[in-house]
Amino acid sequence: MADQHTFDPYKTWQTYMLQWEKQTNEMIQSWTNNREAVKIASISSDIQARFLEMLQKNQQEAANLLNLPTKKDITNSAKLTIQTEEKLDALEELIWNLQDSIEASKNENSSIAKITSEMLKQMKQLKTEQKKESETVREIFSGLQEIKRELAVMNSLNEEIVSLKLLMAESTQKHERELVLTK
Repeated sequence: MADQHTFDPYKTWQTYMLQWEKQTNEMIQSWTNNREAVKIASISSDIQARFLEMLQKNQQEAANLLNLPTKKDITNSAKLTIQTEEKLDALEELIWNLQDSIEASKNENSSIAKITSEMLKQMKQLKTEQKKESETVREIFSGLQEIKRELAVMNSLNEEIVSLKLLMAESTQKHERELVLTK
């Protein structure tokens, strides 16, 4: 009983596949080493390419006649849709940026308006203070004018007093001379 072999399908399958792979590789190698086989393969691939071009043209014409979209049409529309979505996204982002800048400018304008109103208040206050100070300056100026006039009057009085002193001194000297002469 030790001579009995059990059937192993995996080993059978493995040997079969190895032989098939070896034969396929040999056949491919013999074809690729054969110039005529390469020429025939080249010619057949050219024919197949022409046949595919004809088939695509016929499908295109049939689709145009039946007013059906082709694979190219769907691809083009998909590309256009993607481009449109990208442009819409860019426009949406621009709109958001514009809204943000408008809000910022509104805030700036309101702060500028506040600053301007504060400046106007300060200017009005300065004008009223300037008016008060100009009135004070006028009063001081008129007071100085009055002092100037009084000084002028005092100067003239002082000159008169000096002239009177001189006259008195002269008259006293004259009177003393007369007394000396009369004695």
